[in-house]
Order: sequence, then structure tokens, then C-alpha cells
Amino acid sequence: MRLKIGNVELENNIVLAPMAGVTDLPFRILCRELGAGMVCMEMISAKALSYHNKNTVDLMKIYEGEHPVSMQLFGSEPELIGEVVEEINSNPNDILDFNMGCPVPKVVNNGEGSALMKNPDLAYKIMEQLVKHSTKPVTVKFRKGFDLEHVNAVEIAKAAEAAGVSAVAVHGRTRAQYYSGEADWDIIGQVKAAVNIPVIGNGDVTSPEKAMRLTQMTGCDGIMIGRGAEGNPWIFRDVKHYLETGELLPPPSREEKKSVAIRHAELMLQYKGEYIATKEMRKHLAWYTAGMPNSSKFRQKINSMETMEQLLEGVNEIFNV
Repeated sequence: MRLKIGNVELENNIVLAPMAGVTDLPFRILCRELGAGMVCMEMISAKALSYHNKNTVDLMKIYEGEHPVSMQLFGSEPELIGEVVEEINSNPNDILDFNMGCPVPKVVNNGEGSALMKNPDLAYKIMEQLVKHSTKPVTVKFRKGFDLEHVNAVEIAKAAEAAGVSAVAVHGRTRAQYYSGEADWDIIGQVKAAVNIPVIGNGDVTSPEKAMRLTQMTGCDGIMIGRGAEGNPWIFRDVKHYLETGELLPPPSREEKKSVAIRHAELMLQYKGEYIATKEMRKHLAWYTAGMPNSSKFRQKINSMETMEQLLEGVNEIFNV
């Protein structure tokens, strides 16, 4: 099933969620190659962009083969966000997303991320500014609510629609839950019933069967996969195939896992240089090898690897056992 967000039509309705420290350029390329209909970048601070912070500008880099790609901003100052959006309209992202779901204390304590769900009036002003100044379709990602006493995803979704937002993504957990417990898919269904813009469901999609259940239970227009893709970028291929045919594909072979892990490392090296690539690939390799024989021993070993050569030798060693 295709998904259309504003004037952007995706090849399918399966989306890689934005995840800080994970959905960098190399990982997004892999997920697109393996079937994601759209990929989302790591969240970017509007305030840091206004200061033209170099590290933040580096986060905005996009590879021509990863389109369609969504760039996610976070912040809490409507006018500043509007000014920043004007400045970044020339960036080649296809969609502009806004974060109202991040649960991390340093973000929430600044009144940003999921803290905005406690202030719907401010959230509306920000969404208005985003739509007013962006030349790209605007989407917003938020949670069920801040906590169980303040479940207001439906209210936020209606405000987004009224502000001219093109689609919303709903994570079925409160901020208080972080990523614990089960995602509440009922709230996604309630949002879908309340608005006429596309609704993308997010939370606990870790298999093709769960993706199917989410769409059947909620009627959502799109499926967003986050942690289920860590160490498993094949999930996009598998979900796509299952939704289209009802057939489950066999899991990736050891050889296939090895080749994707090596390609991932090579992309990291190409875009980040050896020092950063080696350091950041460690967590990905821990995910790729989870559950394999000797994986705990391998994880201890990779944490001491300092060169890409050592890392690739380790990959060959564990996958060739």
C-alpha cells in the first residue's frame, strides 16, 4: 500500500522512525535499500541550527539514493522555529517533521519534545509556524500523552490537522513510559478516527505479523518502525512482502547478515571517517550478532577494537564460525 504525505508519494507505507544516534546517513541508506518507503533523520535542534552549529549542520546531510527522506526538528520557540524553517527550505529533504515525542529528560526539561504535549496551545503555534514557513509537507510525531493522567493524542492530532499539518505519527506510549511496557495501539485507532490526514502508527512493530495487526486494529495509513530495525534492517523487506502477499520470508542467512554488516561498516567509513565509524559501529554489531553463538564474548571484544580493519576481522570471525 502506498502512502501519500502532501505532494510526496512513498513507494510503500513502511517508515523508518527517527532515532537519535541510530538513523544516521549510513543506516538510512541500508534501510531504504532493504525496502523502507521513507526514512527519517535523527532529530535536529532548531536552536542549534539558528546558531549554525557545525555538528548540527552535518546531521542534515542527505544522500541522493535515500529519498524520500524526512528531516526532524525539535524546539519550543515558534518564531525561532519559523525563521529556521525558512533557512533550511533549500535542504534536499522531502518532508519536514517535528518532534513532540522525545522522552529524554534534557529535552523535556527544556519544554521540548514530549513536554509540548502538556502545552497544546504552544504546540499549535509551533505547528502553524512550521506549515506557514515550510515549502515541504509538514508532519508531526507525538505520543499517547505525557502520562496516563494526560492522554491527549487525539487533541494534538486535531490541532495538527487544523494547523495544516500533512500527516501525524503516533507512538502508543506516554512519555512516562519511555519505551517500557506495551504500546497502546487503541490510541492510534482513536487518532485515525478523529482526523482526515494520514496517521502513521508507531510502537512495538518488531515483526511482519505485528505490522499487519497494527494496520488491522487501527486502520492506520502507515507503519513506523524504530527499535525493531536495530540490527534488523531486513524488517522493511519482510514487512513489505508480508503485507503484499501474506507470505513470511525466511530470516536472513548468516552470509546475508555478514554482507549487510560489512556494507554498513563501509558506509560508516565512507561518511564518517575511521575513528568515528569504528566507535559507532560497535553498537550496530552488537545488535547484528545478538543471539548468535559466542555473541556476548564478541561484544566484549568489539568494544576494544580501534580500527576498521580490526572490526572487519571480527565480523568475519563471528559470522564464519
